[in-house]
Amino acid sequence: MNDYGVTGATTGVEVLIDLPIDEFWSGITAIDRYGEWSPECYYGAWLDATIEKGARFEARNRFANGFETSVVCTVTVAEAPYRFGWDVYGGEEAPLAHWEYELESRGSRTLVRQTFTHGPANSGMRIGAVENPDRAAEIIQGRLDQLAANMRTTIAAMASALRA
Repeated sequence: MNDYGVTGATTGVEVLIDLPIDEFWSGITAIDRYGEWSPECYYGAWLDATIEKGARFEARNRFANGFETSVVCTVTVAEAPYRFGWDVYGGEEAPLAHWEYELESRGSRTLVRQTFTHGPANSGMRIGAVENPDRAAEIIQGRLDQLAANMRTTIAAMASALRA
């Protein structure tokens, strides 16, 4: 089936924040606090005790249209304090998406890069593109723009909370 460019669709942001890298690392790995910061993720909890490759956590998301999901995420990279990434699974064997943070120390500041890449599994973005092929590019770009805006909001709220 044609996925209209959904698989591999990616977006990202780059933000310089006023926190040292170790302090921001503590935020990006505080899965249980994402509900305080994210416009979509309202719940997160570690399912495994250590933050390492292969560790899992649960997340629950609520979208602007009111739709809610519960997903299990598997950490794919945990290189403290520089990289943290995970794949998102919604009940299929293939991931829905991959999220990743890359942190670069700038002394008392940190350059934060966050990316999202759509996986091959089914998702609302894929369903929207397939059901509306005439508007597929618009639907995909709209969702990627929304995700980038949400990343900026989450990073800003996280940084603010960690500075407090």
